[in-house]
Amino acid sequence: MSDKTATVKQEKAVQAAAPRGNSNQAMVIIAALFFIFGFVTWLNSVLIPFLKQACELSDAAAYLVAFAFYISYFVMAIPSSIILKKIGYPKGMSLGLLTIAVGSAIFIPAAQMRSYPVFLVGLFVQGTGLALLQTASNPYITILGPIESAAKRISIMGVCNKLAGMIGIFVLVKLLFSDTQEISNKIDSLTGAAKEAELDLLASRLITPYAVMAVVLVLLAIFVRRAHLPEINQGDDADEAGNGGTIQADNPKFGRTSVFQVPYLMLGVLCIFLYVGVEVTAIDSLALYGVYTGLAKDVASNLGIYCLIAFTIGYLIGVVAIPKVISQQKALITCAVLGLVFTAGALLTSGMTSIVFIILLSFAHSLMWPGIWPLAINRLGSFTKTGSALLIMGIAGGAILPLLYGALVHALGDNNQLAYVIMIPCYLYILYFAAAGHKKGLPA
Repeated sequence: MSDKTATVKQEKAVQAAAPRGNSNQAMVIIAALFFIFGFVTWLNSVLIPFLKQACELSDAAAYLVAFAFYISYFVMAIPSSIILKKIGYPKGMSLGLLTIAVGSAIFIPAAQMRSYPVFLVGLFVQGTGLALLQTASNPYITILGPIESAAKRISIMGVCNKLAGMIGIFVLVKLLFSDTQEISNKIDSLTGAAKEAELDLLASRLITPYAVMAVVLVLLAIFVRRAHLPEINQGDDADEAGNGGTIQADNPKFGRTSVFQVPYLMLGVLCIFLYVGVEVTAIDSLALYGVYTGLAKDVASNLGIYCLIAFTIGYLIGVVAIPKVISQQKALITCAVLGLVFTAGALLTSGMTSIVFIILLSFAHSLMWPGIWPLAINRLGSFTKTGSALLIMGIAGGAILPLLYGALVHALGDNNQLAYVIMIPCYLYILYFAAAGHKKGLPA
């Protein structure tokens, strides 16, 4: 086959794989969905210290907030892939929004009963909706253009995600922690029924924001359903050259009949697991770490905003620099090295300097998801949806690593700082995947 013929055939395959319709409209809607991801996800950094007080929890128990939320990705990613195959991407996105709305609504009886297990159920249901939403939206945004610039498009989505997180944290902190010192002093001075009544009143502060969130999510689900987003077509033509000019992973030429026979994808799933683990640990532990270093609760609870600002700066750099100035692979290598440097800084300094290094970790994390995802999903062809589901399962790292961090804090005699050492092997693996792992088994 001549080079010209191969090029024409590949271009036809790309057209078959890409969503048909108004891609600009699709980009705007997906950006709105990433905004929702951020708003819902990063509220956990505020919920952890709030529920710790309202439900009288230990540090280790408080980190079950992250566990309940992120473990749903592991449980629901494959079912989400099956659902998407049956109903398609646009309907799947709408269903995901409705599911998040249900999870938000569960917070209302949870707050009324001040029941930590019911709060965890609500978080799990929210995570279930996000698993479906992310399984649909991440490959969707990847396929909306060339694979080489996928990290740039994901970076744009990341800016929306982090801006939403900043807004969400700011609003919830104002609602929950505006008078935190007075409330804490009052609760500490009470006992018995009077203390229980005050804690019930504190928990009830969650009712209004989560009720409003549920209503907004339902309205957005209706809008997405009626927006007529173009469906992704992955028929025979797309499979031959894959998504965005890729090659089908189960092509007999490469002897693969299962997605589990793609080494770089499996390595990518582990990479996502570790990346999300360190990302969530850095942000969700920061409020309690701030209190550990001596900051007031209301000040410490706002630290997550600075993490998201650092994230956004990194994403903006990615939008400008990838792929014109730096490839997504080299960006991932750089971020992994920065993760190691900033972790060392957090461990070897103290007080506010140590806090600044932990905040800077979010800058290091900013281009990891945009870098890992395209490298792991590259050239999967008809395995794209299943591969995406496996990568979404890797988000469970956000459930496991914070728990391990909390357990290590306890094992080290409540040393919140030294426990950050758990991040070092994670960055070393991310560095390996960026440098070599993403090439394992990649067709020539």
